[in-house]
Amino acid sequence: MALLLEEWRVSVESEAKGSSQPQLILTAVAGFSPVIKNVSYPVDSMQKNLNWINIVAQNYYNPSWENITGPRAALHDPASHINTADGIRAWIYRGLSANKLVLGLPFFDSGWTLQNSQNNGIGAPVTGPATGRFFTEKGNIPYKNIKQLFIQRYRAAVKYNSIYVMNYCINGSTWIGFDGVEAVETKVSYAKEMGLLGYYVLEVTDDDNWELSLSAGRN
Repeated sequence: MALLLEEWRVSVESEAKGSSQPQLILTAVAGFSPVIKNVSYPVDSMQKNLNWINIVAQNYYNPSWENITGPRAALHDPASHINTADGIRAWIYRGLSANKLVLGLPFFDSGWTLQNSQNNGIGAPVTGPATGRFFTEKGNIPYKNIKQLFIQRYRAAVKYNSIYVMNYCINGSTWIGFDGVEAVETKVSYAKEMGLLGYYVLEVTDDDNWELSLSAGRN
């Protein structure tokens, strides 16, 4: 990968000289950490050759393989290094400039089916992904459906956890972890405090009447 990035950078510079046009922008999408399953990204080459890197800061917990509810896109996790803040610190420690990192904000989230609706906090036992026509086979659901259906129509109880920086709501045996307004605002503030280049969302069409997009822009 390092050699490929170097070749692309040479090609971009050559093309710009030959066309008298501004250089094309080279970017990449990468995992939350520079080391994933003992495989390292070529950080030195990425620092030298890429304009910025979009960090995928999600899917830390997934109802397809976890037997408990969890923070799918946790900013912090006191019990694990699999979280956004630890990943960002690792990228910077390895030599990537903070101002080349772009933080990912998920506008779609995951639903779980609780074993017992009375035991419904973070870490509660589950039987698998949430089911129903509003969820994908893997339990994913866009924020607009969470807001319009579960929160507004079904009056699902909504809670915010400031440790993980996440929201979640409960409707019967359905448990949904998501990034609501509080989580998005906190993550954007974090990106600014860390000197990151910015943030991106996946994807904007999953928003509910621009609610999350506007909350991000207020910071």
